[in-house]
Amino acid sequence: MKHWGKAVFGTAVTVFLLWFVLKDVDFTEVVSEIARGDFLLLGASVFVATSGFLIRALRWRVLLEPVRRNTRFRSLFAGTSIGFMANNILPARVGEFARAYALSRLEPVSVTAAFGSLVVERFMDGVILLLFLVLPVLTPGFPSIEAVTGETGRAMFQFAIVLVLGVLAVLVVMAALPKVFVAVAERVTAILPDRVRRRVLGALHGLLESIAIMRDPRLLAVGFAWSLFFWTWHGLSFWLGMLAFGIETGFVSAIFTEAVVGFGVAVPSAPGFFGTFHFAANFALSTVYGVPETESLAFAFAYHFGGWIPITLIGLWFAWQLGFSLGEVGAAEEQVEEELEEEYEQEHGTLS
Repeated sequence: MKHWGKAVFGTAVTVFLLWFVLKDVDFTEVVSEIARGDFLLLGASVFVATSGFLIRALRWRVLLEPVRRNTRFRSLFAGTSIGFMANNILPARVGEFARAYALSRLEPVSVTAAFGSLVVERFMDGVILLLFLVLPVLTPGFPSIEAVTGETGRAMFQFAIVLVLGVLAVLVVMAALPKVFVAVAERVTAILPDRVRRRVLGALHGLLESIAIMRDPRLLAVGFAWSLFFWTWHGLSFWLGMLAFGIETGFVSAIFTEAVVGFGVAVPSAPGFFGTFHFAANFALSTVYGVPETESLAFAFAYHFGGWIPITLIGLWFAWQLGFSLGEVGAAEEQVEEELEEEYEQEHGTLS
């Protein structure tokens, strides 16, 4: 699917989900609920959420250790900010490509290795979010087991489990049997056009570089520790944001909500995760925890937009400082694919 196709599909998903969450609610009441919120608490939640990008940058340094030690923090934070800014305002989810591209321009790290480290990062995120999804359900105070065993809840759990286990299986095979994996990949990709095949194999080569962390128990433990710290910290921002709108269901409900949102925003949408964020947050708070929809949606819209602004501005500032145009950031996927192809050819030669 071309980028315009992704953009159209994502926009359609956003429009449908926003309609769905608002169809039984008077939006003027949601706006009134936002106006009655505690903006001091909301500001604190946005501050905590935004400072979490510093934690993401520090974790990224750990994930890059197999390919480059002591990567500069400023480069990591700049790349992270540019990537999330790209996801917030540009179509087709180019943020991960933009992160890898930006870091490769700031540090002597190949774009393949940078991109591969982000796959490992997403896996670690998935494990922690799955943990945060399951543990609250097992607590005595969990309000509605029927909600998560119903059609929507069951589908969400199944999606989360399949996603995490699927990525885990691939990463374990790649880490344990890298030569076998490459040999199989070369055979499987033989049916693809040469240019596409070179890009796919280039991406796998970079991932194999970064995935060395899976064979290092110390680095793996440190990476998971940073991931747990980040998502607990981010859960604090959810909790403060919920309190800003009188949602006093506790910190456990906040980490459950962030986990549902974390998997929910994996669904394609328009830039900024509009629609997917609101649907997932409303499901967790209203359907599961019984919070009135006007309150859960007030939280969803205010927290989401409040958090959207700072990292978007920070990312735009870094892009301007580093001389990256929005066009260049938006074309990061093509640029990364071309560099994956070039790096693979330099190391392995042209494919026959």
